Amino acid sequence: MDLLQKQILLLFSIPIYAIIIPLEILLSNFRKQKFYTWKETLVNIYLNLLNAGIDLLLRLFVAFAILNFLFQYHLPINWNPIVYWIILLFGEDLLFWLEHYIDHSCRLFWAVHVTHHSSPEYNLSTGFRSSVFMPVYKYLYFIPLVLLNFRPMDIFFMYSLTQIYGILVHTQAIKKLPKWIEYFFVTPSHHRVHHASNIPYLDRNMGMVFIIWDRIFGTFTEEMAEEAPHYGITKPIKNPYHPVHIVTHEWKELAKDLRKTNSFKTKLKYLLHPPGWSHDGSTKTSKELQKDWNEKQVNY
Repeated sequence: MDLLQKQILLLFSIPIYAIIIPLEILLSNFRKQKFYTWKETLVNIYLNLLNAGIDLLLRLFVAFAILNFLFQYHLPINWNPIVYWIILLFGEDLLFWLEHYIDHSCRLFWAVHVTHHSSPEYNLSTGFRSSVFMPVYKYLYFIPLVLLNFRPMDIFFMYSLTQIYGILVHTQAIKKLPKWIEYFFVTPSHHRVHHASNIPYLDRNMGMVFIIWDRIFGTFTEEMAEEAPHYGITKPIKNPYHPVHIVTHEWKELAKDLRKTNSFKTKLKYLLHPPGWSHDGSTKTSKELQKDWNEKQVNY
């Protein structure tokens, strides 16, 4: 089965690498939309290679070892084969939503995740702009699935499969899909909102495959015709093409904030509170910015 899984992933991956991305490049250039630049695309590839190298090492020597160890303590659930894969898909996607929500809600994890959002461009190659150090902890979110008698190999297979879907929604070429698809699934429109730095779009639409989690937990926002997405992060990076700085810039900013106070409790808040939190109110979180934005809209 493991060999079959690898063959399925290869079958899905080849069109993405070999056909869809070059097609989007040609189409966007033909339409003079210029979705791609060489520098940003090379940075996306560079970050993906860093992530893939760390992921391979940790998956081989850490992640599988821990999850296989915990698998022996799984609940005695006898899954029907079809139900097994359906529950695994929904369960893994829900846990991804949780991981993604925490990445945006805790500055310590945002310092890892921010590299995925730092590009001012949005195209299929942005889907490969990986959070370099995420493999250090992402497998820990799979522990509930292991304890529910899902094999670690199957969990990683499903995660890789849903990541392929997640790459496909990184596009400006597709506007809106039929309403029933927009209601249940993450679409390019939903994910454009997620990558936008516009205040009303910050920290919204966290799902990978299903948008229903965002609708259930109150993190969903529709793409608005009057609010065109501006991609990237709220504070542009100085020297964005430096191979080390592009990965570590938020860690450096975090270190600066930690030096602002001698209070251990306040330092801890800088680590665990959302990005933008400050002890003196000099900077604001996304929720604070959105509150101010909404008040301005009402007054206007």
